[in-house]
Amino acid sequence: NINGNLNDEQADSTAVRQHKQHRSSVMAFVVGLLTAVGGLLYGYDTGVINGMLEMKYIKEHVASNGISFTANETSLITAILSLGTFFGALFAPIISDRFGRRFGIMFSSGFIFIIGTILQLVEASFSFLCAGRFISGFGVGIISAVIPLYQAETSPKWIRGSIVSLYQWAITWGLFISSAVTQGTHSLNDPRCYRIPIGIQIAWAVLLAVGVAFLPESPRFYVKKDKLDDAIIALSRFRRLPVDDESLIEELIEIKASHDYESSFGKTSILDCFRSSPSRVAQPRRMFTGMAIQALQQGSGINFIFYFGVNFFVRAGIANSYIISFITYAVNVLFTIPGIFFVEILGRRKLMIFGGIGMTISNFLIAIVGCTTDSHIANKIMIAFVCSFIAFFAATWGPLTWVIVGEIYSLSVRQKAVSLTAASNWLVNFAL
Repeated sequence: NINGNLNDEQADSTAVRQHKQHRSSVMAFVVGLLTAVGGLLYGYDTGVINGMLEMKYIKEHVASNGISFTANETSLITAILSLGTFFGALFAPIISDRFGRRFGIMFSSGFIFIIGTILQLVEASFSFLCAGRFISGFGVGIISAVIPLYQAETSPKWIRGSIVSLYQWAITWGLFISSAVTQGTHSLNDPRCYRIPIGIQIAWAVLLAVGVAFLPESPRFYVKKDKLDDAIIALSRFRRLPVDDESLIEELIEIKASHDYESSFGKTSILDCFRSSPSRVAQPRRMFTGMAIQALQQGSGINFIFYFGVNFFVRAGIANSYIISFITYAVNVLFTIPGIFFVEILGRRKLMIFGGIGMTISNFLIAIVGCTTDSHIANKIMIAFVCSFIAFFAATWGPLTWVIVGEIYSLSVRQKAVSLTAASNWLVNFAL
């Protein structure tokens, strides 16, 4: 009887714990999906320029010769967004560490990004387009450094990797939607061809700003500001549990203890991101890891397809370039889903190695086919391996890069470190 009662109590305890985890997981996915709209903003802004550069109206009114863009013009219009994101990512800690993660997301999406978008809508000119894309990029840079951090700080640890992966999945949806929109407007020979795709971005920015306004601030930010009452209330909303729940209190104590231990070593600066201490073991190696994987993610060549896909397919002699580009974006969306699920099953490291091998083989095959043959069949083979490359990226290096940089830094330097690693992503993006 005693053994039976103990088994019943253990079963009841397990059932209660699983019920709590289920409630917390559902709320985490809701928060993750809403904040991932920031990724959709970036993906949409990235993809829309891909279609715009081949629009007849844009060539006639924006290109200096009125016929087609020069290599310099194409490079600057495309890369100026990444330059803005570089500076935005560096600025992110100033606003998010002082005013909160939530305010940083709302301010960058609801104000900075919209100003940049309006500038692009005002006039079809090279200067307005570049200025608008730089300012929009600045807003996206803040978002890219704050949202993965906010997701990591508000998610339960058992699904944190999957939640942060939603940010990358949203980027793929942004690319996909932008391709669909430009597919529908590129044949229009008036300002609607670019104003419709660019104007839609305002809807995403407003959705993100308004949606985040209804979410609580990060409990870890409240702990950092010594507002424990606000922290427990925020944690209660995120976990959908009463404020006096035992597991909730234990989690808050764990966050507080971790913060107090790190704070005992004094305030941190940007330089501390590169210095080891008892609370930040092997910090230089952590920073090198974060910055290296961000740089290598861009070095894989993924954004060549997303920035210049239509342009590339046209010059490679492939018919229906807009349709082919749309297909590559669809592959990107579809194959990000396995990455979201497998990140918690197979682990970060195995998936990154697997993805790196797959991308390498695909890229070499694209190069070999493209350089040694020139036929309709060869073009189809090349497109197939472009899709293969995108699939490997989407399932591994795409989402996992953001997961890793959101996890490997201590709270005392986390926002600064994540911002620096994000900035390295955008800097390499700009250079390439």
